[in-house]
Amino acid sequence: MKKNAFEQLIREAISALPEHGRKAMDNVAFVVEMDARRKKAKEVGIKVDEMLLGLYEGIPKTKRGAGYFGVLPDKITIFQQPLEELAGRDEKKLKKLIYGVVWHEVGHHLGFDEKEIRALEAKKRKSKII
Repeated sequence: MKKNAFEQLIREAISALPEHGRKAMDNVAFVVEMDARRKKAKEVGIKVDEMLLGLYEGIPKTKRGAGYFGVLPDKITIFQQPLEELAGRDEKKLKKLIYGVVWHEVGHHLGFDEKEIRALEAKKRKSKII
């Protein structure tokens, strides 16, 4: 998929986030990279047999104090190639994967740690089953 079409799917995923989540985002930029650099994946604890689909880098909103000003935006990187590999040629699956990664990384931006986000994801999955 061409990068601009992939970026459009990310914009759609952001638009599909709950309104309170979209409104809470502040000073954050989304970036697309084809694949995670191995060094970066190692830094965040991704093992060789695992895929890094997205990455949040910045100061979570819950950690920002009175001195938070004049800083570069937080950065959410979405890695195109691993998402496309997981989806195969199924665009509906790709959209769902992108939404999940965007939702996850925005959660980090808003101040949730990995354990909290995983618990929210499990709760979200469970509520859709019932």
